Amino acid sequence: MLTEKSIEDATPQGILISEAIADKLRAKAFGITPENAGEIIQKRWDLLKSVYPDFKELCQTNLQMQPNAILPTLWDLWLPLAIQIASRYQEIQRPFIQGILGGQGTGKTTTCKVINLILSQLKYRALSLSIDDLYKTYQARLILQQQDPRLIWRGPPGTHDVDLGLNLLDNIRQRQTTITVPRFDKSLHSGNGDRTLPETLENIDIVLFEGWFVGVKPINSTVFNTPPLPIITVEDKVFAKDMNDKLHDYLPLWQRLDSLIVLYPKDYRLSLEWRKQAEHQMKASGKPGMTDLEIEEFVNYFWKALHPELFIKPLVESSSVDLVIEINPNHSFGKVYKPS
Repeated sequence: MLTEKSIEDATPQGILISEAIADKLRAKAFGITPENAGEIIQKRWDLLKSVYPDFKELCQTNLQMQPNAILPTLWDLWLPLAIQIASRYQEIQRPFIQGILGGQGTGKTTTCKVINLILSQLKYRALSLSIDDLYKTYQARLILQQQDPRLIWRGPPGTHDVDLGLNLLDNIRQRQTTITVPRFDKSLHSGNGDRTLPETLENIDIVLFEGWFVGVKPINSTVFNTPPLPIITVEDKVFAKDMNDKLHDYLPLWQRLDSLIVLYPKDYRLSLEWRKQAEHQMKASGKPGMTDLEIEEFVNYFWKALHPELFIKPLVESSSVDLVIEINPNHSFGKVYKPS
């Protein structure tokens, strides 16, 4: 396993080359062959050494993790992924929009922070954008909730300003020099959240656009006749169908994506356990948090809106997805592959 000491000692290239070739799925996903492995590993090694000081600082200040604990992920996943994204940007000769789909606890935020750091080291200007940044204003969502009382939580399809996202991505793709990026503060209005001061950035090369249903498309509504739990009642089925219909509004946004990555838990129910762990840790630190029952109601609400088995599972077998990263119960990554 790669450690900080092995960076200092300069791990023999032969070992790293052999390991890179041995995982055939990951090698194929990142374009590694026995013929080019030496060149690729050398390039990655040089980048690792240059990015590691900043990565170490990021771990200590933002990720609250020991660098050695996630160094293998940096080497095997984040570095080759950032290199691949940079290469795709070079190919299309315009700003590149990378979609990242993943549910609670799959590591979307961490992945974006590290990829952004690596791209910065490569001299690219990257923007991390969450679908949360596209929420409608607090006042607009109050009106929306009056119109549809089922929208008790922000997050489901219909609670976002799709046109805001379209204008932003189009301005970036058209290489506008100065870009105004919307930002959302979840803590405002007693946790209901609202837009906060936008961020002004210049000359964006790459966008990392992440969210819990980024890239998810409508499905055949007949599946809701015999849906999985927790979609049970007639009202649940109607809600699921309505949320499925709302996805049509987001298709123009997904059409702006140049690539889609799926962070895929081996069992979608892990997101419930991860949410409970996060809330327990938050309460242990003295902050308020939800009870286990409240968490279950919260997570079930989103499963009723867009059930992972119905909407995400088909994507990991679709050629429309460029990369699938399986997430293990302990949040580490498992198989990395490109769907055939």
